[in-house]
Amino acid sequence: MPGMVLFGRRWSLASDDLVFPGTFELFLRVLSWIASLTLYLVHRRELDCPGGALLSTYLIVLLVLLAVIICTVLAMVCVSMRGTICNPGPRKSMAKLLYVRLALFLPEMVWASLGAFWVAKGIQCDKTVVIGIITTVIVSWIVMAATMVTIFFVFDPLGGMTSPHPPGCPEHLDSNNSNQLLTGLKTAAKSVWETRVMFCCCCVVQDDNARVAFSSTADLFSTYFSDTDLVPSDIAAGFTLLHQQQDNISSSLEPQEVVTHFPGQSQEADLDAEVENCHHFMPFAAAAYGWPLYIYRNPFTGLCRIGGDCCRSRETEYDAVEGDQHNCHFASILKTTGLQYRDFIHISFHDKVYELPFIVVLDHRKEAVVVAVRGTMSLQDVLTDLSAESENIELEAKLQDCVAHKGIAQAARYIYRRLVNDGILSQAFSVAPEYRLVLVGHSLGAGAAALLAIMLRKAYPQVRAYAFSPPRGLLSKSLYEHSKDFIVSLILGMDVIPRLSVTNMEDLKRRILRVIANCNKPKYKILLHGCWYGLFGGNPDNSPTELDEANQRALTQPLLGEQSLLTRCSPGYSSSDSPLDSPTKYPPLYPPGRIIHLEEESGSGRFGCCSAARYRARWAHEAEFGKILIGPKMLTDHLPNIVNQALDRVVADRTACVSCPGQGGPPAAVA
Repeated sequence: MPGMVLFGRRWSLASDDLVFPGTFELFLRVLSWIASLTLYLVHRRELDCPGGALLSTYLIVLLVLLAVIICTVLAMVCVSMRGTICNPGPRKSMAKLLYVRLALFLPEMVWASLGAFWVAKGIQCDKTVVIGIITTVIVSWIVMAATMVTIFFVFDPLGGMTSPHPPGCPEHLDSNNSNQLLTGLKTAAKSVWETRVMFCCCCVVQDDNARVAFSSTADLFSTYFSDTDLVPSDIAAGFTLLHQQQDNISSSLEPQEVVTHFPGQSQEADLDAEVENCHHFMPFAAAAYGWPLYIYRNPFTGLCRIGGDCCRSRETEYDAVEGDQHNCHFASILKTTGLQYRDFIHISFHDKVYELPFIVVLDHRKEAVVVAVRGTMSLQDVLTDLSAESENIELEAKLQDCVAHKGIAQAARYIYRRLVNDGILSQAFSVAPEYRLVLVGHSLGAGAAALLAIMLRKAYPQVRAYAFSPPRGLLSKSLYEHSKDFIVSLILGMDVIPRLSVTNMEDLKRRILRVIANCNKPKYKILLHGCWYGLFGGNPDNSPTELDEANQRALTQPLLGEQSLLTRCSPGYSSSDSPLDSPTKYPPLYPPGRIIHLEEESGSGRFGCCSAARYRARWAHEAEFGKILIGPKMLTDHLPNIVNQALDRVVADRTACVSCPGQGGPPAAVA
């Protein structure tokens, strides 16, 4: 930070990013030099064969060339170790060293080609010498190929759009020119991101919904990354520092200082009942994922259990199944839920952008018609997730500010049309008219199930929804308050998704910038210590958590060479402004309903399995998930099988402790 400027353009590479790749190349080059020197000294008397003079010359020149390369790479590594992330001054000579290193590729390429040509001529010399030269040629080409791949990945398509004026540019740019340049950069950035998204999702059907999702995703990415000059390694270092900072703060808090929020005694009283309901309905949410999750949860026996059903033809029993060509999804659903064929009303694995798979089943134990929506499991689902703009929700209830996550709202509308217009719910309630409607889902499916419950509330007043690990950026404040009466969300540990929203991502970016600016250690030390701490624990870095006045001023300087510079040079720019601080496009959004948080009580190692951990369930306030936490379990705590294992442990512990004060109470049916 900032990204290096080479050949008149910015690259996604900082001058302190060359410690590890440089050290690795240095290791290969030194080994190659030692091997070549040994080869020459041991076999120089055997080079009197036809063509031996050429090989002798090749080895001597190679040794000299490798020595120059080693000295250059060693200098690059030493310079890259200097300074800090936000203080690249001690590394100002890095650009010149890189020019020298890149220039050395030309003679190396020529000499490697000559070596390959001479060996290919069939020189009649000692086989050991020939094999040694072939090895040096191969090593040289591998290093050059790796360098070309690295250049491809660190190439920034927007890097060439540099500002024609230095940072103190207000006197050079009038309002018109500044706005035109800024608009052009924003348009170019969005175009670049849209091309990247379309390339990554090349197998997605290019319909209208997909094109809208591409544009929405590109707009989000281009806006989010428009005001920082963070290269990928800076973000990794920021995550490392934030993780250790969080652990430092947590360890310094006394138990009585930890603030908890309880919505009220009436909600606390039915915690046992709702935990039991969550435990009961979680398998339905997991079943909606079909056979991939079942195989993942049962890696050794899963395929054998459902293999026979996958190949068996049951045309009459599969009339209600849509999009399951090999019957494997249905087979895994039956195994996961333990229900019979006749209990299923409709199963859809139709999967497109804004169109999620779902199942409709009769749950006789809870006397409920259960609609389970699948979570993210395809590129189409990822595009639905990333369509993070806000969209108005048309409801008959008199509520103000009814907005929700655009992509999830579109998915909920699709399922609503299928359930209501296609008569799927009517068919279910014609079979069991006395049953209640329950909607469940995990992750993306949890968000869609929650919105679907809000849409169906008027037609089905007793509807309930159980959202497992829902995204935070889902509902406006008014819809969040409205949903507390009939939606329960369950969140496990440090799960990142229930803390993930555009607002929280913007806050995370500010925290990364703050902690990076406040750290006085070089990046390679931060990453090394962070890897060790993440894998094996130990003492976190005791970095200060507040910035002094000088560092506060440093954060107001341009952090992205082009767009940030132009933004700050534009009239009316405020240093507190953010490209994502748009109340109409990206307003603050909240998770659905009342929240049950499963907190880990006893550690099971940094990457221990969930079955070895112990959890306690409690009611939590949405404000507790207003910040993204960094930790080794921030991703694993989101997996549906881990959530299911945690619920199994919580329910087992509560059953064993049913006579303990505050833990008893008979389980209740869905309220």
